[in-house]
Amino acid sequence: MLAMPALCWLCRMPLRIARHGLCSLCLRGLPSLPLLCPRCGLPAGSVTRPCGRCQQKPPAWQALVCVNDYRPPFSQWVNQLKFSHITALRVMLARLLLLSWQTVYRRGGVPRPDLLLPVPLHHRRRWRRGYNQTGLLAAPLAHWLGCEWREGISRPRRGAVQHQLSARQRRTNLRGAFRLEMAVQGRHIALLDDVITTGSTLEEISRLLLAQGAASVQVWCLCRTL
Repeated sequence: MLAMPALCWLCRMPLRIARHGLCSLCLRGLPSLPLLCPRCGLPAGSVTRPCGRCQQKPPAWQALVCVNDYRPPFSQWVNQLKFSHITALRVMLARLLLLSWQTVYRRGGVPRPDLLLPVPLHHRRRWRRGYNQTGLLAAPLAHWLGCEWREGISRPRRGAVQHQLSARQRRTNLRGAFRLEMAVQGRHIALLDDVITTGSTLEEISRLLLAQGAASVQVWCLCRTL
């Protein structure tokens, strides 16, 4: 029996390299991004210098890498991965994230991470979903980069669902919500998330990591709402 060929997630044409997930035509045709601040990931005048917002009040992390805005087809892929259990998307999405990071890395804007940490879910939410979607991204990324990945952060306090809260409520909701389960002193860390809106979750975790001696913290996400 002949094996079915892997198909492009967009045009459904057969792929020469199955793990790529997208054919070269669809990859080139993905929506482009405006110039983004290398620190906060929001629209700015330069991709190499922090924006005025970050010069006045920088986030705790040192750099932010995103694949795209929260819009189709990226928003559809994220929702399918999170809520429809289409976990086969993980390798394609991880590859897009790796390509985005390589672009920033070639500019000299970020160090190469030696540890990838997925943003955690509360254990009840993870139990209901069956997995942590950012952990699914971490495994192939760590393999390609030749670095370690760990679920080294726990979320013992559940709190309300973040996307239902205002920016001020999000910050309050996250105070003391995370606990570090491993030593990070001297490590260059990449925090992995799926969608970033206000950045409150990443801010809280970044402060925790830096307070425990992390050498640097960069944030990687599939979508940054712009």
